[in-house]
Amino acid sequence: MNETLPFLLCLIAGLSTLLGSLFIFIKGDNNKIIKHALAFASGVMFSVSIFDLIPESLTMFQSTTRNFIFLNITAFIIIGLVIPLFIDKILPNKIDQNNKLYKLGIFTMLAIIIHNLPEGMITYITADHNLKLGITIAIAIAMHNLPEGISIAIPVYYATKNKRKAISLTFLSGMSEPLGALLAFLFLKPIINNTIMGALFAIIAGIMSYISIIELLPAALQYKEKKKSIVSFLIGILFMYVNHMLN
Repeated sequence: MNETLPFLLCLIAGLSTLLGSLFIFIKGDNNKIIKHALAFASGVMFSVSIFDLIPESLTMFQSTTRNFIFLNITAFIIIGLVIPLFIDKILPNKIDQNNKLYKLGIFTMLAIIIHNLPEGMITYITADHNLKLGITIAIAIAMHNLPEGISIAIPVYYATKNKRKAISLTFLSGMSEPLGALLAFLFLKPIINNTIMGALFAIIAGIMSYISIIELLPAALQYKEKKKSIVSFLIGILFMYVNHMLN
C-alpha cells in the first residue's frame, strides 16, 4: 500500500485538534466560557478513558494472554495516575488563578500528546493493513480530538490573553498524532504487539482520568452555578458515549 495514505489520515486526525482552538474567538462571559469548556473537556476525557481506552486495553491483553489481565490493566492505570502526580510536584504550587488555568492547559496538552502518540501509531498500523478500518478509526479520533483541542486552547488563552500561544500549543498537541505514525513507521512497525499497546492504553487511561477528575472538573466547579458545570461534564460524557456507539 502507498505509505502516504496512512500518514495523511493521521495528519487529518491530528489537525482536528486545532479546530478546538477556534472556540477562543467566541465572544461572551469569560467565566462562563471557561467553566463550561473545562467541565465539558473533563467529561470528554473521562468518557474516552472509560468507554475507549480501558476496553481497548482489555481487548489487547486478552488477545495475548488470559492470565492476570485485570491485575495488569490496574497496575498500568495506577502508573498513569502517578505520572501527572509527579508532574504536578515539579510545577509551581503557589500560583494565581490565571496561572492555574495556564497550568491546566499545559497539563492537558502533555496528556493529549502522550495520548495522541499511540493513537497515531494505531491509526497508521491499522490503515497500512486495512485502509477502510484505518479511515473509520481516523474519523473517530478526529471527532474526539476537537473537544480535546478546546481543553487546551481555552485555559491557555484566558490565562495569557494570547491567541497565538493558545493556537500554537493546540497545534503542537495535534501534531503528535502524525509523529506517532512516523515513529511507528521508523521503529515500531516490526516489533509492536498487542501487549505493548494494551499497556499504553491503560497508562493513558490513568493519566486522562486524573486530569479529568482531579484537575479539570474541580477547576470548573470553582465558578458560580456548579450545577451547570456538572451538566456540561455530563454532556461531555454523553457526547463521547454517542461517538463511541456510532463507531
